[in-house]
Amino acid sequence: MTTVTDLYPSRGATEESVPRRDPVVWSAPGAPGPIPVGGLESFERDGFLAIDQLITEDEVAVYRQELERLVTDPAIRQDERSVIEPKSKEIRSVFEVHRISEVFARLVRDERVVGRARQILGSDVYVHQSRINVKPGFGASGFYWHSDFETWHAEDGLPNMRTVSVSIALTENYDTNGGLMIMPGSHRTFLGCAGATPKDNYKQSLQMQDAGTPSDEALTAMASEYGIKLFTGRAGSATWFDCNCMHGSGDNITPFPRSNVFIVFNSVENKAVEPFAAPVRRPEFIGARDFTPVK
Repeated sequence: MTTVTDLYPSRGATEESVPRRDPVVWSAPGAPGPIPVGGLESFERDGFLAIDQLITEDEVAVYRQELERLVTDPAIRQDERSVIEPKSKEIRSVFEVHRISEVFARLVRDERVVGRARQILGSDVYVHQSRINVKPGFGASGFYWHSDFETWHAEDGLPNMRTVSVSIALTENYDTNGGLMIMPGSHRTFLGCAGATPKDNYKQSLQMQDAGTPSDEALTAMASEYGIKLFTGRAGSATWFDCNCMHGSGDNITPFPRSNVFIVFNSVENKAVEPFAAPVRRPEFIGARDFTPVK
């Protein structure tokens, strides 16, 4: 069995921060792709890249129709890949949508999407995770502050920070309906969280994250240093962000829903090993073990 060095210890007795030990943009300068040089420089600096229109209005309509089909399908609701809101009992997320739905599978293969992932990560990529998030109005709960990489490293076994996410808006993102918030520049510091990972932690964390969340003191210090950027935009806009960005979103108490499709691409050169800080692997619909490149 190959031993992989843990570059980013977490879930120990104390909370600790260490500098990032991996590149942010992995491709060589001038590498071809849909992101211009200025966009890659912005991503390197801030850890994210916002795009006003990644997909067209007509395409948004297709994806929204497919989202509605999935969340109203009784069989999908009973599937373990669906996460239910504790209060409203409505579907909050559906995972592995690129396997459940050919419509979303085509989106994953779209060069506007996978091409940007390859360009940032400097290699072929596979889908580590995909899901649709549904945030209806009048009380849909948010996602507390966290770094995705902390979880994917601790619980899924991703060795290095060579993973990028894209959130594609399927509804308007206002400044009031629970939009994505990121601390610009936070991707350059890894925050190892305190506390052991409970067995089957994913069942709890998908509804309300506890293990792997930073302390109030750490978040206050990071927000003071980096600030907070709130993302707004019309349906069809997208935000690409590095796996180690500190991010979260608030509750949606407005009448206006906020839904998106979320795709996580990981480099084929950064395949998952055994979890670094969890007793067992999470299910494959959350952390993939099929490393087949997206073509």
